[in-house]
Amino acid sequence: MRALAILPLILSSLAFAQTSWPHRLPDLPYAYEALEPHIDKATMEIHHRRHHQAYVDGLNRALIGTPYETWLLEDLLRSFDSLPNELKPAVRNHGGGHANHSLFWTILSPAPKAAEQGPFLEAVNQQFGSLEALRQALTQAALSVFGSGWAWLSVDGQGKLLVETTPNQDSPLMLGHTPILGIDVWEHAYYLKHQNRRADYLEAFWKVLDWSAVAERYQQALTRQKG
Repeated sequence: MRALAILPLILSSLAFAQTSWPHRLPDLPYAYEALEPHIDKATMEIHHRRHHQAYVDGLNRALIGTPYETWLLEDLLRSFDSLPNELKPAVRNHGGGHANHSLFWTILSPAPKAAEQGPFLEAVNQQFGSLEALRQALTQAALSVFGSGWAWLSVDGQGKLLVETTPNQDSPLMLGHTPILGIDVWEHAYYLKHQNRRADYLEAFWKVLDWSAVAERYQQALTRQKG
């Protein structure tokens, strides 16, 4: 009985400790069911509340008590090669998972918008020929990932767009690139609804991708490079 009595105090202490951690799970900018029928509520809830939360928790546990606990996530990933060896697995897997998903949620929308004419579309047309050609290149990249990983549209150090893939939760930030669009092809992103049919999931993904958010990220990447 005494153990049961103090259980609320223990849980309260744990909750307080977790809220003081440097990295936290971001709120979704929409409800879990908002992307239906393209991405179902159950998948979104498990993906965000369980998988993403696990990456945040794993990263925090590794960083607490080290000189890196106050570092920004992007700085950790961009400085990956210079990190102590004992921190690299957590930063690669949990830090990458946290960064990748934090981007992923923001480029999806229940009311996706097209990219307006401007620098992003100009760069797309120059490098890929058209937005449709870029979409096809990203789809093929996502289909080509063996096992778990991501397909990306990133900006390199010279401001050029590039389609690339990374395994597991590796981030383009570790390569010196700035991701502006990421496609999660881990099975937890689609298996409840599509089982092993990754191509069906990708068709659904394009229906909720907000190109205007991608274009905004492109402009932000260019601005940071100029600064």
